[in-house]
Amino acid sequence: MKPGLATFLLVSLVLTSSFLHIAMAGSSFCDSKCGVRCSKAGLKDRCLKYCGICCEECKCVPSGTFGNKHECPCYRDKKNSKGKPKCP
Repeated sequence: MKPGLATFLLVSLVLTSSFLHIAMAGSSFCDSKCGVRCSKAGLKDRCLKYCGICCEECKCVPSGTFGNKHECPCYRDKKNSKGKPKCP
């Protein structure tokens, strides 16, 4: 029984590290894209926060620092509770 448990733990460790690597790769993608998007924002912390949320959900960020939202319809169409655009 002990070799089976050791094998199970080893396989679990490998799978967990694979999923963690994938999650971290997505996060660095969003960090770099949102860094560019929010580089000229007046409230940079708020811009980075909401851009990061939108990027994680939509898997894309429009190019440039403003506009170009047609490049990412999901990002463009997200609204806050007041009906205004959620994503910077």
